[in-house]
Amino acid sequence: MTSVLTLPPMATARRADQLRTSLADAGCDALLVTRLVNIRYLTGFTGSAALLLVRADDLVFVTDGRYGEQSAEQLGAAGVAATIEVSTTMTGQQAALQAGATGVQRLGLEAESVTWAQQRRFASDSFPGTELVPTAGLVEGLRGLKDEGEVARVRAAAAAADGALATVLPMLAARPEEREVALALEVEMRRAGASGPSFETIVAAGPNGAKPHARPSTRRIERGELVVIDFGAVVDGYCSDMTRTVCVGEPTSATARRMVEVVTASQRAGVAAVAAGVSGRQVDEACRAVIADAGWADAFVHGTGHGVGLEIHEAPRVSSASTDTLMSGHVVTVEPGVYLPHEGGVRIEDTVIVTDRGCSPLTHAPKDLVVA
Repeated sequence: MTSVLTLPPMATARRADQLRTSLADAGCDALLVTRLVNIRYLTGFTGSAALLLVRADDLVFVTDGRYGEQSAEQLGAAGVAATIEVSTTMTGQQAALQAGATGVQRLGLEAESVTWAQQRRFASDSFPGTELVPTAGLVEGLRGLKDEGEVARVRAAAAAADGALATVLPMLAARPEEREVALALEVEMRRAGASGPSFETIVAAGPNGAKPHARPSTRRIERGELVVIDFGAVVDGYCSDMTRTVCVGEPTSATARRMVEVVTASQRAGVAAVAAGVSGRQVDEACRAVIADAGWADAFVHGTGHGVGLEIHEAPRVSSASTDTLMSGHVVTVEPGVYLPHEGGVRIEDTVIVTDRGCSPLTHAPKDLVVA
């Protein structure tokens, strides 16, 4: 069982300084961080209500009465120095923000997370007379590059999922319902120390597997049909993501077996393409070329992968539309798939960490097709 106490520390205290180096290029003197996942990244705070004002030389952390003690404990444990302002009213919180922004001429807002109503309220109540500047991806760009402590947490989450799958796979021979397998996986991940699943577990058998994001149903798993199992765990806030496609006994369809062979080769090609300096688009192309050569280009209906960390989907993107370049320290998935309505689906996915010389897998569950 994974214990957070045994994981290496993260470099949380240094992150605000890293963020400050990008403020001038973004056209602002300070940044108001409103996305809770970004606040967690910068401070270690895990509560459900907070705002963080990142100024040139200090931080102002604003929360409500529920989180006064918790915020002090968590920021202190992370080594983050901040002025913590606690108020039970919105008026009090606005006053704390206004006081914190004294002298700030251009204040950045996280444009992708601030609503129109919030922007109007900030302009009229919290920061009157201050120019509000839209920004995009300032914290998310930092989050893409994982430090040693972050990688250790993703690795621990992946290990919890690996172990859960090994424990649960034998139950498929008893013809369980899809939802029973999903529940068993989630229970086993928690037994291994995970706080829960990183997203809604997918167990899709037979024709349900042709739907990439099928939800587990009451359908029973039959011998000879493909079963797509896509799931992950969360350890100390960090996610893992893995997909395996299995079959109870030999597949009854030659096409189904060929699908598995093609997707296996595609996924292998994609993993081999991952390295620092390679674009997300190039990795996608490596996977897609194998599937296209097999005549199933139209059956690969999603991108090849995505970043993984505090969120199950984050930068960088690995797709045909990606403009991202992989860097050492990025953690990404490689998950090509083929989906045929009359045969089902095949998806094989690993989470890997990008290195200068290639990548290293964080998910290690076997890719054997046949479950006895």
